Amino acid sequence: MAGDLPEHYFRIRDNGAAVFRLDPGTRQRRLEMEQIATVNIRNGEIKPQGDRALTPEDLSCIRGWIAERSALLARRELDEIRRVVEQLNLATQWAQTKAEPAQLEEVTDRLLLAMHDLRTVLVRKTAERLGPDGG
Repeated sequence: MAGDLPEHYFRIRDNGAAVFRLDPGTRQRRLEMEQIATVNIRNGEIKPQGDRALTPEDLSCIRGWIAERSALLARRELDEIRRVVEQLNLATQWAQTKAEPAQLEEVTDRLLLAMHDLRTVLVRKTAERLGPDGG
């Protein structure tokens, strides 16, 4: 197993990760994990842990992880929006075919407000994309 391990491990956390350097070669055959940095994925900030100096290899690996993680999160975000579209379709079908009047009373105002807010943003963003001359 030790031969298959990467040099770095990234413990995911909100907005980034804690970065560890792995050392599989201890005398007790225990895997040692030394935290060397923290990463903020929103602003790309890499903070060395304590007074450690990061090597060029460390920085290269961390920057690669940031790029991969950012791409993964962007794909997930778009996938979530696609699921929202499906959920809206299912909600429409539910409201039309299955919902009891009391259930509709409970959710109608919140759904209408959320849909109105979404429509407003989408119309504004579409107008911005098309520009002042309409496209």
